[in-house]
Amino acid sequence: MADPKGFLTTPRRVAERRPVEERIRDWNEVYPGGAGRALLPIIAEQAGRCMDCGIPFCHQGCPLGNLIPEWNDLVWRGDWPAASERLHATNNFPEFTGRLCPAPCEPACVVAINADAVTIKNVEVAIIDKAWESGTVVPQPPEWLTGRTVGVVGSGPAGLAVAQQLTRAGHTVAVLERADKVGGLLRYGIPEFKMEKRQLDRRIDQMRREGTVFRPGVDVGTDLTGARLRDRYDAVVLAVGATVPRDLSVPGRELSGIVQAMDFLPPANRVALGETVDEQVTAEGKDVVIIGGGDTGADCLGTVIRQRARSVTQLEIMARPGDVRVPTQPWPTYPMIFRVSSAHEESGERVYGVSTEQFVGDGEARVASLRLVDVDMRDGRPTPVQGTERELPAQLVLLAMGFTGPEQGPLIEQLGLGIDERGAIRRDADYQTDRPGVFVAGDAGRGQSLIVWAMAEGRACAAAVDAWLTGSTSLPAPIPATARPLTA
Repeated sequence: MADPKGFLTTPRRVAERRPVEERIRDWNEVYPGGAGRALLPIIAEQAGRCMDCGIPFCHQGCPLGNLIPEWNDLVWRGDWPAASERLHATNNFPEFTGRLCPAPCEPACVVAINADAVTIKNVEVAIIDKAWESGTVVPQPPEWLTGRTVGVVGSGPAGLAVAQQLTRAGHTVAVLERADKVGGLLRYGIPEFKMEKRQLDRRIDQMRREGTVFRPGVDVGTDLTGARLRDRYDAVVLAVGATVPRDLSVPGRELSGIVQAMDFLPPANRVALGETVDEQVTAEGKDVVIIGGGDTGADCLGTVIRQRARSVTQLEIMARPGDVRVPTQPWPTYPMIFRVSSAHEESGERVYGVSTEQFVGDGEARVASLRLVDVDMRDGRPTPVQGTERELPAQLVLLAMGFTGPEQGPLIEQLGLGIDERGAIRRDADYQTDRPGVFVAGDAGRGQSLIVWAMAEGRACAAAVDAWLTGSTSLPAPIPATARPLTA
């Protein structure tokens, strides 16, 4: 193990972010010099807090099965190249998870039973950022080609993980993406202050050098039919995500100024990257209300702050979570506790236990305010509290209430795929759909989830595809398609 007494003698410390007044004036990552550099002076002692448990429950907490005690020990000993090798053994893109994953491994840390968890996420991103800086991360092209071809539809975290694994196994892989650039929501859904796109671009470059072919600007189902897709490739993987947003059907929904989060964030991210977007909806000088308290809502919050909104309020229908675990969410499950993201530190008000009853217009078909009411969650259903009705001014409302599943468009129809009771594409335990040779990975098959689950499914799906094409596989398969997280 690392420091035998580290968990007893060393307090937990996390990376410090840049001052709020500085970071809200630009779109750079909120950590000075990037997330991987922010904790380097004390990263070894933080890695030394790892107990190297006989049963490392952090493995269970991580869908990728990251070898956390191993690379903690290597960091503590100063062997950064070996730490990078162990990190990459289970994770294709640790610079993504190290910045974007909510780190379910940390609540599962054994130290967290009665103390503060090891700073696993900080150690992870420090390893990979140092590996990039030192030149440790290099292309790994296959030694020989199998002659089999695979088409991957979608270039988000699941699609990229599938593609890299299958390319390294020797298959000829093409990634088809309908947007003008590769990356899916990693590129246009994630704000620059959470992950600068240079992190994504250098991985794409690595994958190109390994042999993966990228074809952006191809709308599969329209530009390329499902029939032609199946004719062209020996196997097909659908990693199209769950992009249908949940809507709010209340009076006044038709007013202008009420925008889905994923109609707002991509243009904002393009502008932050120096592109020009015609008729962009911005928050400048407006009272903004964000409906939804999750990660997408926080992304909207940080974005409108940088666009100089006049005021920002984030609404959540559920009651405010507590600051500590409740008995029904025991260790090592991922607890629903009150969390503060970098955006929440910057500005805005968070209001819990409220429901929007109506959008009120200004007389010219534009939203001017919301009518709210407090609610009690009884039996899982919101019950309005009489006498709490009120109005909240808003000239821009962003709906960030999650996603219901993949788009039911022409591709699914052309391939004749089934949809399960959750609205996801139906598949078996080996990620294969109703049509032989067509597989599905990530949110399109499991529903809206975390980036770490998408990547774990991508790796497991790649193993299933490899076995289907060749009869066997040496690729690791972290999880079956039927797996579900051990959370409350």
